[in-house]
Amino acid sequence: MRAMVVSGFKPVEENPLQLQEVDRPHPGPGQILIKVNYCGVCHTDLHTVEGELPEVPLPRIPGHQVVGVVEQKGEGAELFRKGDRVGVAWLYSACGHCGFCRRGLENLCLEARFTGYQVDGGYAEYLVAPEDFAYELPENFPDEQAAPLLCAGIIGYRALRLSRIKPGQKLGLYGFGASAHVTIQVARHWNCRVYVFSRSQEHRQHALELGACWARKPDELPPEKLDSAIVFAPAGEVARLALRAVDRGGTVALAGIYMSPIPEINYESELYHEKCLKSVANATRQDGVEFLKMAADIPIQTEVKIYPLEEANRALYEVKHSLVNGAAVLKIG
Repeated sequence: MRAMVVSGFKPVEENPLQLQEVDRPHPGPGQILIKVNYCGVCHTDLHTVEGELPEVPLPRIPGHQVVGVVEQKGEGAELFRKGDRVGVAWLYSACGHCGFCRRGLENLCLEARFTGYQVDGGYAEYLVAPEDFAYELPENFPDEQAAPLLCAGIIGYRALRLSRIKPGQKLGLYGFGASAHVTIQVARHWNCRVYVFSRSQEHRQHALELGACWARKPDELPPEKLDSAIVFAPAGEVARLALRAVDRGGTVALAGIYMSPIPEINYESELYHEKCLKSVANATRQDGVEFLKMAADIPIQTEVKIYPLEEANRALYEVKHSLVNGAAVLKIG
């Protein structure tokens, strides 16, 4: 099968992914083989190929926003039928029996594995995944528009929950890429006033079109204090800017898997008065189930730019340099 493979870490400008012919995987017990139709392109993929994530085993096929159909079932796999449309997200598997898993925090499981990170992902014609961790997708989303829901959407939903935002409150979004363009639609559905911070004029305009009441650069303060904020940008200094923008008792959720070092925080002026700075680590299957139902009910409108599989390096380059409004998606077939 064809796959885009990273064999050595380097900047995406130097084309770290190479198109290769590799063996098609075979499903083991409880697994399904998926013929991949589309795979979303995520900032996490960028951090993977550029070597910013620890202990990525090489060679590796990235990609964790996978939409395809069940081609073959392994022994004991009974949840799906051949030909069913399914999605695969970042969380590939968890142990199911540790304290974290038993408390509904399988995203923190020490034995968790992640798609496109510890196991091969969706920048390929076929993917094997545990059927228990695959999702049935809402029927009202075409494949290419469903792909961004599987990470950009799910992680944005978990970040909203952990930000403690309530319907009708004021929310800040720092960075306005694939995840934020979905998250704002959930927040607006909850009747939140949304303030967007982005370096990109095109992204600020996109935010206003999607219902933001205000959009400026990250170093500008909003006209009123925020109840909560979510930082999607992988820049540590933005966390401090968000803390300055939230009101007393407000929460800043950091939604990225990678972030540059956060500069020294001034306790009195930036963190005091019971403000909370909280990281968002992965997501659970329950997050995915809840979000996908909500996405169908709203319904979420994803905006995608489609690239052929062999142009994955270009897609990642354009994500890195904020040249995509909405989400980048690879067409595999």
